[in-house]
Amino acid sequence: MKMFLFKKRILLVSYVIIFFIGVLIVNLYYLQIFSFKEYQIRSNKNRIKFIPIIPKRGIIYDCHGIPLALNYTSYQLEIMPNKIKNLKKTINSLQNIVHLSNNDIMKFKNLWKREKYRFLSFPIKCNLTNSQLASFFVNQNRFPGVYVKSYQCRYYPYGSILAHVLGYVSKNDDCNINQFHDKNKIKNYAKIKNVGKLGIERFYNQVLYGVPGYIIIEVDRIGNMVRKLHECSPISGKNIILSLDIFLQIYITKLLNNIRSAVVVADPRNGEIRALLSSPSYNPNLFTKSISTVDYFALSKNENFPFINRVTQGLYPPASTVKPQILVSALTHGIIKENFFMYDPGWWKFPGSKKYYRDWKRWGHGLFNLTIAIEESIDTLFYQLAYDMGIDLLSEYMKKFGYGKLTGIDIKEEYSGIMPNKEWKLKKIKQPWYPGDTISIGIGQGYWIATPIQMLKALMILINNGNIYTPHLCVYISDLKNKMLSYQKKYFKVEGLFSSKYWHVVKEGMYAAANCINGTAYKSFSNAKYKVAAKSGTAQVYSLRDNEIYDINRVSEKLRDHKLMVSFAPFDTPTICIVIVLENSNMNTMIGIITRKIFDYILLNDCYIK
Repeated sequence: MKMFLFKKRILLVSYVIIFFIGVLIVNLYYLQIFSFKEYQIRSNKNRIKFIPIIPKRGIIYDCHGIPLALNYTSYQLEIMPNKIKNLKKTINSLQNIVHLSNNDIMKFKNLWKREKYRFLSFPIKCNLTNSQLASFFVNQNRFPGVYVKSYQCRYYPYGSILAHVLGYVSKNDDCNINQFHDKNKIKNYAKIKNVGKLGIERFYNQVLYGVPGYIIIEVDRIGNMVRKLHECSPISGKNIILSLDIFLQIYITKLLNNIRSAVVVADPRNGEIRALLSSPSYNPNLFTKSISTVDYFALSKNENFPFINRVTQGLYPPASTVKPQILVSALTHGIIKENFFMYDPGWWKFPGSKKYYRDWKRWGHGLFNLTIAIEESIDTLFYQLAYDMGIDLLSEYMKKFGYGKLTGIDIKEEYSGIMPNKEWKLKKIKQPWYPGDTISIGIGQGYWIATPIQMLKALMILINNGNIYTPHLCVYISDLKNKMLSYQKKYFKVEGLFSSKYWHVVKEGMYAAANCINGTAYKSFSNAKYKVAAKSGTAQVYSLRDNEIYDINRVSEKLRDHKLMVSFAPFDTPTICIVIVLENSNMNTMIGIITRKIFDYILLNDCYIK
C-alpha cells in the first residue's frame, strides 16, 4: 500500500515537471522563433545608435550671382558629462573664462536631463567670440570633457531687406535623434539648426538642405560608446538662383523709408519677380542664433506687424485697381458694348429705390466712353456694371483673374483673400446676399479683399491677354557640379475665357490714366521718357455714412484710406509691371512718385538687366 502511494506521488510530480517543461519549451519557441525579430529590434535599439551629420546648406543667389543667404562657421563650447568628475565645479570655472550666463547653464542642464545617451556632448555656450575661444584654448588642459565644436550657421548679409523673401532657418523642433532609426532608415531632418522656417528657405528646404550623413555606433547598457560601426558622408544641398535683383530691392527699400507698405515688381513676360518688399521688416539673423525673449516679444507685439509678409499675406480691398478686369469681363459677357457712352452726374441711383451711390468726383465726369471710364476711374459706370452682372457672375469672372485663391508663388506664407458671392456670405456670415452688397464689389470694396500678389497676377493676365504666368522667385537650381539646371517655370495658357478683341479697350484706358491730363496717374507720368499704363485705387478702411465727406485730418491714422497702384511699362512691349500698396497713407501723390522712381531706375538705367 505504501509502495502504491509512493509510485502515485512520483507519477504526479512527474506530470507536474513535464507540464512546466512543456510550458518552458513553448515560451522558448515563442521567444526564439515567433518573436525573434521583435526582440532583435528592441535589442538593436538599446545598443545601436545613429548620430546625424548635417550637410552643408545650399547658397541662395540673386539674378546677378550675388549671395543672399550663405553659411559661416560658428563655434560653441560643449560638455560631455560622463567624462567629468565634478560637473558643478567645471561649470563654475568656465563662468570666469567664457562668461556663462544663467540662461546658458539652464539650457545646458535641460538638454542633459532630457537626453539619456552618455556618449553625447551638450552645448553650454554658443557663438563663441574670438576672445572667448582664445581664453578657453589657453586653459583647455584644465577641462577634460569640455570641447570646442564647429557648426555651419546661416547668415543673411542684407538682413531685413530680404526677410520676407528669404525667410530664415532655425532649429527643427519637430524631429529628434530617435527618428533616425524608427523605420530602419535615416530621416532627412535631425534636430538641427538649419531647417527653413519661412520664405524661400522654407519652400525650397529639401533642395537647399541636401542629404544628411550619419554615424552608426554601438553603446553599452549605460549609454557609453563602445565602437563605431559605420559612417556615411552627407551630400551638400543645391544652390538656388532667384530672379530677384538685390540692387533694385535696396533701392525700393530706401524709397519706402519703413512706412507700412507692400511692393512687388515682376516681368510680365514670364512671371519672374524682380523685387518683393514688405515694410516694416525684421532681421532674420536674430533667429539663426536663437532669438532672445526680449527681441521676440518686441517684434511680436509691434503694432506694425513686421512678421507679416504684406505682399502675400496683406489683405486689402483691391479698390479701383480691378476696374479694368471688371470692364473686360462685362465686355466679354455682352453686358456692355465697346462703343458705349454714358453721362455721369456724380451719382448712381439703385433701380427701384431711393438709395444713391456717390462717385468719388462729386460733381460728376459728364459724358464719357469706356476709355475715359478707366482714365478717370468713374465709379458710376462700375456701379451699373456690378448691378447688371450680379454678384455670382462678377465673382466667377474675378476668380478667373486669380482673386479668391492662392497664386502659386513659391512662398508658402500666402493668403487666398476673399472673392465673395451669395454662397460665401451665407456660409461665413450667416446672412443672405443683399443687392446693395454687389454695388460695393463693383468698385473693389465691400467684402472683397485681396493680396498684392493676387493683384499682380491679375495685372499680368490682363497684360498677356488671358495668358497666365504664375509669379515666382526661383529661376535656376544648381547641382553639386555647379551645372545650372533650369527650374520648371509655371506657365499655362487659359483659353476660351476671354475674347481677345477687348483687351485693348482696358489697356488704352490705363494708358490714358497715366498720359492724359484728366488721368488719375497723369501727374506722376506726364513727362516720362517711356509710356506707362497705370490704374490707381483708394481702399476705404471704414465705411462713410450717406453724404459724409472723407476728411483725412479727422480720421485716426489706422482708419485712413490705403493707396494702391498697378502699372506696367513700356506700354507697347511691357517688360515690367508693378503693384504697390501704401497703408493708411495721407499723401495721394506719394504712391505715384514711388512707382515713377522704380520705373525710372529700371528703364532708364543702362546697367539694369532687362
